[in-house]
Amino acid sequence: MRLEHLYLAGVAAVLPEVVETERAVKEGLLDPAVREASGIVSVAVAGEVPAPDLAAEAAAAAVRRSGRRPEEFAALLHSGAHFQGPDGWSPQHYVLRKALDVPIPALEVRQGCLGMLASLELAAYRLAADPARPAVLLTAADNFGTPMVDRWRASGLFLLADGAAAAVVTRDGGFARVLAVGSLSNPEMEEFNRGGEVLFPPPVTVGRPLNLEARRQYWRDQWAQGVLPPMGNLGELVADVAARTLAEAGVAMEQVRRVVHIGFSKGPLTDTFLDPLGIDADRGVWEFTRRTGHAGAVDPFSGLQYLLETGQVEAGDHVMLIGAAPGAEVTCAVLEITGDQGTS
Repeated sequence: MRLEHLYLAGVAAVLPEVVETERAVKEGLLDPAVREASGIVSVAVAGEVPAPDLAAEAAAAAVRRSGRRPEEFAALLHSGAHFQGPDGWSPQHYVLRKALDVPIPALEVRQGCLGMLASLELAAYRLAADPARPAVLLTAADNFGTPMVDRWRASGLFLLADGAAAAVVTRDGGFARVLAVGSLSNPEMEEFNRGGEVLFPPPVTVGRPLNLEARRQYWRDQWAQGVLPPMGNLGELVADVAARTLAEAGVAMEQVRRVVHIGFSKGPLTDTFLDPLGIDADRGVWEFTRRTGHAGAVDPFSGLQYLLETGQVEAGDHVMLIGAAPGAEVTCAVLEITGDQGTS
């Protein structure tokens, strides 16, 4: 979807202290061969800090940097891939109270690791449909340090990290213009992410922890028995949605200075994002994500904040934000940096 008047006016990320993967190996948490293959040197770990508190901290910083007043916001869209607090509770309104404290709609976008990028697309629709207020606040946060997740072994694609990010999206100016944003899914791959899990009762309600790697192994075992796994390739979705979004933005891939991707381990990152996009790791943000791990929906905007604060992009540069989630679905946004954001 090509956009004419959509901007980022402020972004912020909150990433806690990291735990080195070498230490995780010494403590028996991580297999040394997995560490070596992953290329990940450290993972952000928040301890007992609740995810919504991380989100509120990031939100406050993004709002300050944007220079926007609370009464200018039309909505808050909050995302998380893991549990945020008590069952039946509303973390998005907690973040809203802490960050803005205004009586606007606050929605939770349950789109897994795509939550914040999907929220950017939803914000574009909201701001186009309702001219009353010019801004929407996006937040995302996770703390995976619960008994229901083993961050070191839950998936062979990544090591799970904690953190938060926030972005102020406006239709009347900012430090980056959003030229286009769009999503593409392959619902036939839904079964691949489900594996052999039952739908009811939901496994977590009977004390079964998250184990994405076991679901992948289920399909390896099925294939060995002659049962074909669901067909689909996430890398093909990445290439397709990137090509479409670039065309809508009127930007060639050669003009994109940096690509902000999610924090996959080295092999899956190369296969799913770098090779399909035709770029090397230096043009992505591997030097950042290999030191943080995969922080769910936080990655695209924490990666953008990293590029901004280290001065690796400047006015006139084009930046691609791209991520993926179970479904399978990919969302891509193409930005043009137009100036500096605030630093408060």
